[in-house]
Amino acid sequence: MPNRVLIVEDEDKLRRVLQLQLESSHFHVEQAGSAEEALRLIDRCDLVLTDLRLPGMNGLELLSLIRRQNALLPVVVMTAFGTIEAAVDAMKAGAVDFLLKPFSLDHLMAVVGKALEVRALRDENRQLREELGRKYDWANIVGRSPAMQEIFGTIVRVAPTRATVLLCGESGVGKDLVARAIHYHSPRRDRPFVKINCTALPENLMESELFGYEKGAFTGASATKLGKFEQADTGTVFLDEIGDVPASIQVKLLRILQEREFERLGSNKTRTIDVRVLAATNADLRAALEEGSFREDLYYRLNVMPINIPPLRDRREDLPFLAEHFTRKLSRDLGSNVEGITEAAIARLLEYRWPGNVRELENVIERSVVLCSGKVLDAADIKLDAARARPDPVSASSFLPEGVSLDEHEQNIIREALKRAQGNKSQAARMLGLTRNALRYRLTQMGMES
Repeated sequence: MPNRVLIVEDEDKLRRVLQLQLESSHFHVEQAGSAEEALRLIDRCDLVLTDLRLPGMNGLELLSLIRRQNALLPVVVMTAFGTIEAAVDAMKAGAVDFLLKPFSLDHLMAVVGKALEVRALRDENRQLREELGRKYDWANIVGRSPAMQEIFGTIVRVAPTRATVLLCGESGVGKDLVARAIHYHSPRRDRPFVKINCTALPENLMESELFGYEKGAFTGASATKLGKFEQADTGTVFLDEIGDVPASIQVKLLRILQEREFERLGSNKTRTIDVRVLAATNADLRAALEEGSFREDLYYRLNVMPINIPPLRDRREDLPFLAEHFTRKLSRDLGSNVEGITEAAIARLLEYRWPGNVRELENVIERSVVLCSGKVLDAADIKLDAARARPDPVSASSFLPEGVSLDEHEQNIIREALKRAQGNKSQAARMLGLTRNALRYRLTQMGMES
């Protein structure tokens, strides 16, 4: 379908010339001799080409109304050389380009082509944003269990606010997905979302990556660089694996959270920032507090709204729905003929303990879809990691001693370790795979620290 251009020009002769030129290049052309007439036609156009001097309402006023009705519709303004200031004002008001009269027809076609490219990019950008928003909608975050339904409810309540959220859970449970869902259901959805993997940043580079640096701040700093926080201004910063941030950076993060202020490396100029902070960890930050490796004041600043995402083994009722969701999604993405998954295949998946959680489940389904020769995934098609595919201890009758709770069982193990270590806490901690401070923390909870 040809692009549709609306020409708004009160001079009949010029309007006719523009029409013939555009139609010769296979554009569909609408005409209007005034802004008032043009307003009735803009809904059916891909581009508006308007003079600034019009009878009645002028071109700038028309541009303002178009921006309110359809912010993505590109507008090119035409003006005489003596009114170039008006053209500049039009660009500030949202016009994509301008033409100074008199102009050549070649120049006209170049400007129109460029303006339509801008529209195509805007349309593509909008479509990508819509698709991204759908990706993090509830239909794509699968969870029927009470625990996941509670998380969905929390996201709905916390997303519209600017409250700091701390996402806790094992690796692979979907903390990244929940963080993005919070962002894309918030008023900041159209602003930047910047993810920072704290584990991937070397300690000596972390400050400059997070807060930026000035030219000459260190050897090799040949130009000023914005940090991740400045890149996310007015948007959201997601600090993944916050427990791995060194103490020197924790102080600066605390200032960001408290004062919304920071300085670039090599500068003494204080800058303000408007960002919402989401953080995630797969570590026990409370144990890190006891060990002294994580600041207590930063922990409480991050822990304003905690969301604990349970491991897959603790919400096994979600697994059949996740398996069906991944089978459909991955079959579509991979161009596979697989149309579904059998109950026998799901039963085999339920036998596995899933130490890698939802991420591991998705990988297994992808591997199985790729290798499947039929139209449905059956038990024989499920390709588990052979080294880790052991029966799930949850199903074993001897999982816990009868009549003993998990807390009681843990306390009994700690007492036994102390007994074997003859009261030596350091030795008992090594036997349990804990630090001495983590063991002391548990003993305090048991009332046995003395």
